[in-house]
Amino acid sequence: MLSRFMSGSIRNLEREYNCTVRLLDDSEYTCTIQRDAKGQYLFDLICHHLNLLEKDYFGIRYVDPDKQRHWLGFTKCIAKQMKSQPPFTMCLRVKFYPPDPAALKEEITRYLVFLQIKRDLYHGRLLCKTSDAAMLAAYILQAEVGDYDPGKHPEGYSSKFQFFPKHSEKLERRISDIHKTELIGQTPEESELNFLQKAQELETYGVDPHPCKDVSGNPAFLAFTPFGFTVLQGNRRVHFLNWDEVTKLKFEAKTFHIYANQKEDKKIILTYFAPTPEACKHLWKCGVENQAFYKLDKSSQVRTVSSSNLFFKGSRFRYSGRVAKEVMEQSAKIKREPPEIHRAGLVPSRSCPSITHGPRLTSVPRQRRRAVHISIMEGLESLRDSAHSTPVRSVSHGDSFMPRHRHHTTDAGEGGSSQRVISDEAYCPSDSVLPTPMAEHSLELAVARHPNGAPCSIEEEESEAGTPEGQVAEFGPDGRVLRLGRTRKSLPNKEVQELHKFTLSVLRMFLVTMGLLFALLSLLIMLTESDLDIAFLRDIRKTPEFQQFHFEYFCPLRRWVACKFRWMGGFLIDK
Repeated sequence: MLSRFMSGSIRNLEREYNCTVRLLDDSEYTCTIQRDAKGQYLFDLICHHLNLLEKDYFGIRYVDPDKQRHWLGFTKCIAKQMKSQPPFTMCLRVKFYPPDPAALKEEITRYLVFLQIKRDLYHGRLLCKTSDAAMLAAYILQAEVGDYDPGKHPEGYSSKFQFFPKHSEKLERRISDIHKTELIGQTPEESELNFLQKAQELETYGVDPHPCKDVSGNPAFLAFTPFGFTVLQGNRRVHFLNWDEVTKLKFEAKTFHIYANQKEDKKIILTYFAPTPEACKHLWKCGVENQAFYKLDKSSQVRTVSSSNLFFKGSRFRYSGRVAKEVMEQSAKIKREPPEIHRAGLVPSRSCPSITHGPRLTSVPRQRRRAVHISIMEGLESLRDSAHSTPVRSVSHGDSFMPRHRHHTTDAGEGGSSQRVISDEAYCPSDSVLPTPMAEHSLELAVARHPNGAPCSIEEEESEAGTPEGQVAEFGPDGRVLRLGRTRKSLPNKEVQELHKFTLSVLRMFLVTMGLLFALLSLLIMLTESDLDIAFLRDIRKTPEFQQFHFEYFCPLRRWVACKFRWMGGFLIDK
């Protein structure tokens, strides 16, 4: 009896696993779920934990063992999607940015979107003019510390926050001036709402960049926003297509195509190349989902789409969920007491360090900071080709991706209305190597900054997949990171892998073709030689076309084959 009970308990444990989800405030939600649980169950648990009703804008993101980002499918089993062993680690993120954040029904939803956009601003995905950047940072400051108080906020207090990947002392002074004079009396709710309204006006609002290359080999970033499809190169937007103009998205291997109809029936096709086929497929899925969410009027209009026109190749995908208009209609029906939001008790956000986090690395001697930055960049060099959609800054990308010195930013940042916060370098929306917050044991990495005050390229999004396999960090006596590298492994040659894939594709096509020919031959023999008296066979046999084919082609062919067989039989007998 005891052994039966123990075996039953073991089986129950094998059917369950732990799952940790990093929330937008960097706190963690851990739960135990069944092995066959689907993504919708986990998502509902998190929304219940957050007391969130307007949940259609959010999603759960994870990274597979190949460092490729994915959105968790709600209709599929979680364990089958993860492609790794439990326990699983994922992140809650905004998947569909609301076109008008001020129109959100509940404050809890606006607050979570505020946390996401604050994270986007810190990691360089939300580009803006210097004047806009100062206003956005001041709103964050007002929301977190309240009104300016000379007793609590000494000179240079805004420098304790890191709002952007990098910024100048002049910009810090401008942030402090706005906070001191223009935002007095605003509550956290008002500051957050003003922040959202200001961010919504920017061109890069809602951008989740996917690194690609154009047909000339130039680096570009593709993104899907609430208003359409956009392409970013350098510090500017080179293409923008409204969702009504986009007619089709498709991909083949690493190649991604966008078909669109512009004014005066002008048809265009944009072609870009992703780093890997997996990254291209992720890009395609994100585009299909965003187009369905923002463009359609009803979820019943959603159709299954194919990635390619080839008959025996390609992926099929269908967006599941409500569309934006349905979400807004459903939100208008919410009638409950506004849930309480606990801002003060939140875990300090590593995407925007609190004023209590201590001084920035500017207090460290410049030579020491430069050595830390160079050693980290050397370690990151081996990861520059990883297949997730968050772009990786690497010293091998050319001068356009090299960080400039801080005094250049100081001079150029205030130069003109067209200048951006990261105006001295090409558009690089994120410095992170993995799209998740880093693990707790690696928090020291967050302290390391570039000489210009920018974060050291691994901060935001690492704990979705945990510490990458084979990655090692060397720490000095004071606990600071001296080097981040990757252990060498015997990986197969990429060319050999591509050859294997091509061989398998050709073999698969050959087998399918032979199968079809065999099926057609079997059907032909059944029509001409069998005596089966089936209605549809009888009707086919009576058609003039089939009778002509039978007497003019099939009968001579059959006599020829029979003659050859008789000849071969006689030849073998004579032997």
